[in-house]
Amino acid sequence: MAKIKVTKVKSVIKRPKNQKRIMESLGLHRMNQTVEHEDTPNILGMINKVNHLVSVETK
Repeated sequence: MAKIKVTKVKSVIKRPKNQKRIMESLGLHRMNQTVEHEDTPNILGMINKVNHLVSVETK
């Protein structure tokens, strides 16, 4: 499967609790932190919910 690099570009302060939990489940805790995930429907759904807080790069 393809890989996706997800980078946190905005803070989760004053965001709904579900968006904070999604960011934690993606493994993003600090600003400008980058994690790599498989390109699965579950991950893409989570990224879609917080796309205004992250930057996505496909490999």
